[in-house]
Amino acid sequence: MSGLLVLRAGALTTVQDRGRPGLAHLGVPRSGALDSGAYALANRLVGNPAGAAALETTLDGVALRARGPVTVAVTGAPCAVRVSGRPAAWGAPVRLRAGAELDVGRAEPGLRSYVAVRGGFAVPPVLGSRSTDLLSGLGPAVLSAGTVLPVGPAGADPVSGADALGVPGPPAALVLPLRLGPRADWFEAASIARLLRSTYRVSARSNRIGLRTEGGPRLVRRRGGELPSEGMVLGALQIPPDGLPVLFLADHPVTGGYPVLGVVPAGRPLDAAAQAGPGLEVRFVQA
Repeated sequence: MSGLLVLRAGALTTVQDRGRPGLAHLGVPRSGALDSGAYALANRLVGNPAGAAALETTLDGVALRARGPVTVAVTGAPCAVRVSGRPAAWGAPVRLRAGAELDVGRAEPGLRSYVAVRGGFAVPPVLGSRSTDLLSGLGPAVLSAGTVLPVGPAGADPVSGADALGVPGPPAALVLPLRLGPRADWFEAASIARLLRSTYRVSARSNRIGLRTEGGPRLVRRRGGELPSEGMVLGALQIPPDGLPVLFLADHPVTGGYPVLGVVPAGRPLDAAAQAGPGLEVRFVQA
């Protein structure tokens, strides 16, 4: 079985697939690739089935050495791709010989890039998924230098041509459609109106669990007291005591006690949120 040796792990590189949806009743978070479109494209380019495990990098990429001949593809945030020091294609299949070194550079712009290998990364699955979950600790460990990543056998589908140009790039500003509820009635109507006409910024405290905001008006409650913990979903916009919205991403907790003002629908809006770096403008529009 061929594999890839991690030479440089980057700021945060994890193995991700489509996650563990449907297990919240067991206390298991969803997890999975944050930018689902970029993840799916990477697998499509190398002829993998849709759920194959890939790498998700954060900000400054990753470097790998092929232990045998493999085909890889890099998508997501645009970045420099080099093979043994020479420029290689981003958003297209790239063939690596045994011993070749793949260097995925810094995201420019955006935040997260995806590295797929033909055959998928064959780390052991946990509860049906190979995803690393930062909140629960399920799945493989965050990558570190010296880790060897096994690669599974190639499937029957051929390597595809490049179609990265059809995928939206990292946003210049993040505009998120918001479906109000279930706890919008906990907040003053004037405060919600200010939210919908104001601009926030992505906080540097954001991570795979949630996108935190700063710089905009704080939501004001119309009722006090505590809310019993209730189920949380992907895209929930929770309002903690400081009044600044937090958008739950793939590693979000399965329950929470702060009121949820609304929900951002899955798909392209959350894919864009996955590429939103600190300081990027954020606006909410009622869906």
